[in-house]
Amino acid sequence: MSNSSNVTPNDLNAFWMPFTANRQFKKAPRMFVGAKDMHYTTAEGRQVLDGTAGLWCVNAGHCRSRIVEAIQQQAAELDYAPAFQMGHPKAFELANRLVDIAPKGLDHVLFTNSGSESVETALKVALAYHRVKGDGARSRLIGRERAYHGVNFGGISVGGIVSNRKMFGSLLTGVDHMPHTHNLSKNAFSKGPPEFGTELADELERIITLHDASTIAAVIVEPVAGSTGVLIPPMGYLKRLRDITKKHGILLIFDEVITGFGRLGTPFGADYFGVIPDIMITAKGLTNGTIPMGAVLVTGEIHDAFMNGPEHVIEFFHGYTYSGNPMAAAAGLATLETYKDEDLLTRGADMGEYFGEALHSLADCPHVIDVRNIGLVGAIELESIAGSPTRRAFSAFLKAYDAGVLIRTTGDIIALSPPLIVEKGHIDTMVDTLRTVLNLLE
Repeated sequence: MSNSSNVTPNDLNAFWMPFTANRQFKKAPRMFVGAKDMHYTTAEGRQVLDGTAGLWCVNAGHCRSRIVEAIQQQAAELDYAPAFQMGHPKAFELANRLVDIAPKGLDHVLFTNSGSESVETALKVALAYHRVKGDGARSRLIGRERAYHGVNFGGISVGGIVSNRKMFGSLLTGVDHMPHTHNLSKNAFSKGPPEFGTELADELERIITLHDASTIAAVIVEPVAGSTGVLIPPMGYLKRLRDITKKHGILLIFDEVITGFGRLGTPFGADYFGVIPDIMITAKGLTNGTIPMGAVLVTGEIHDAFMNGPEHVIEFFHGYTYSGNPMAAAAGLATLETYKDEDLLTRGADMGEYFGEALHSLADCPHVIDVRNIGLVGAIELESIAGSPTRRAFSAFLKAYDAGVLIRTTGDIIALSPPLIVEKGHIDTMVDTLRTVLNLLE
């Protein structure tokens, strides 16, 4: 047994932090101890404006009373119930509520605990679907360069961020990648979907020709690639992918972990772009970041393909201990009610215009080589320091934090995705702070 007397409150050594420069952080910790609505409170008592909705997840703002109370009540009433061969009402209620707001045809839900688990679930559903249809040769998966689909083996295999892949061996076999759509030479400083690059969708036809459609199970893309730096698809690009996949009998998976629940000014990215996938992956905003939860939505055709054989036999051997966890389900229901009552799933359609114009006012700041936006998500791309990639943006992150604004950086790209309750004054504060920060960068 360990000697607890050797551990002091806020001893930083034991926690190996995720996606963090651990040594830098532990020399100068940045600690949050409270949050409300649009702001965090630091250990020193400072208020920090949340420009990132936590990690793209706190869409309704922090510590909303309805969600807090739902979690408290559920914890006192039913803390846990198994999802294997048993159920509890709120999981079914939440699934129905999700189907109600989802694009038409996505009418069955599998619950997970994160975006990463949602991706693994979606990939397994896709592979198993073709198998139960008697088409088991369809085992290949197609992702995209610079894509982020979580950190489990399936997700990093179909993902395309080099630093997330390079340390982990050969990953899944039978995976290929389409090119990303980021083109600074033609699309820099675009507002909304850029004009050039729709033809890049035709690279999928080349990959299909190489492997033959009969071997390909699914194509997975983010409607807007978020964690890699907000890469917005060219006009018509996603529709072209949908046409190609349908033609060849390939499932199309949308990873909507970031674009889901109002981020683009519509309930889902599929709504914004007018393209309905066969499988849709969600997480993050589902519970407003309070309790870990994800959900994978599939069409009736996919679901029904598994519903064969004797009724007492398990149809799909997959799931998690916490699938549909009661407290997560309660948080999800309260979150969806909050979105509905405050029109948050569509608020970004109006506020996004002001947000975009404010971001683009930074175009003439030092080192800025691109500004792009869609809905309530945007990016400011900085010219990298020769021989020191990421250093300039990380410096901006630290300076912005010291000035009272939380931003996120990936590579040398600043990403902003404020809670959907953001007001014009908050946007002005974010942009004014960033203008000062950018003018201070070396």
